[in-house]
Amino acid sequence: MFGGHLLNVSLLRNFLLASLTGAVIAVDQVTKLYIMQTMRLHESIAIIPNLFSLTYIRNPGAAFGLLASSSNTFRMVFFGLTSIFALGLLGTILLRMPEHEWMGRLSVAGILGGAIGNLIDRLRYGEVIDFLDFYIESYHWPAFNVADSAITVGVTFLIIHFIFEKKEDPPLPSEAVKGV
Repeated sequence: MFGGHLLNVSLLRNFLLASLTGAVIAVDQVTKLYIMQTMRLHESIAIIPNLFSLTYIRNPGAAFGLLASSSNTFRMVFFGLTSIFALGLLGTILLRMPEHEWMGRLSVAGILGGAIGNLIDRLRYGEVIDFLDFYIESYHWPAFNVADSAITVGVTFLIIHFIFEKKEDPPLPSEAVKGV
């Protein structure tokens, strides 16, 4: 009976992690679809003047527009291989991370959801839909989306997790070894 309880707890935890990943993907894709259906490309709607706007752009490159001027073929191959590697790495980290390390596991689930959300864009459109535009006067931070936010928050919390995780103390030498 006790073993069955542990199995149920483990299944519930994995279901919650999968739900977080799925929620990030769903919110990311729904918000991008909404922006594409209600705004024209490069249209900007001020939400908080001189601070935040919804601005519909498409980013063919990586973060901050890196590789945007590269050929479509190069970008598709590069981002395809990079995405496969990143998803494999995230899956491996998630599988190897102990179940009791919730902050780390939730962080990886969020990063995974964000990575999949942006990968869906690349597969569907050949570029990523961005629309969150923060700025002060004419100084703009590069526009981003929900997936990018999930990746950023997830990486931040994962770094915090790894910095503060409790390390197991190394075993003390036995008295017999001390005497030698």
